[in-house]
Amino acid sequence: MLRVDIEKQLGEFSLSATFTSEGRVIGLFGASGAGKSSLVNMIAGLLRPDRGTIVIDGETVDDTSAGIHVPTYRRRIGYVFQDARLFPHLNVAQNLDYGRRMNGLTPDPAQHKRIIELLDIGALLDRRPGKLSGGERQRVALGRA
Repeated sequence: MLRVDIEKQLGEFSLSATFTSEGRVIGLFGASGAGKSSLVNMIAGLLRPDRGTIVIDGETVDDTSAGIHVPTYRRRIGYVFQDARLFPHLNVAQNLDYGRRMNGLTPDPAQHKRIIELLDIGALLDRRPGKLSGGERQRVALGRA
């Protein structure tokens, strides 16, 4: 569950968003410059709202009135940046496994296999990001998230 009720002033641009979603995957769409990236950056903890709250799975990660701001690395959410941002020194398999390892989670071979098959990236596992096409990098970034 995600609950957002925020405001942010970015130069001359004012962003205000209020919504709740029960979905595990959420898509945002809108015109260029509408504030989509800024909103996602606030949800991820990369940007602080000027006012409001963000609650992820029942945990308040931002509450400006209470002075709460949980750092990005503690929010346990996946974020696919527009430019994929894969770790260049890791191969595809290591990039896919990064979140699990950094959170100390037990390996789940069945889940790992499902992701690889869903995204059709089995043939890429030993390759580094620099040897992937743009679409391949996006699929790997989705799998990592």
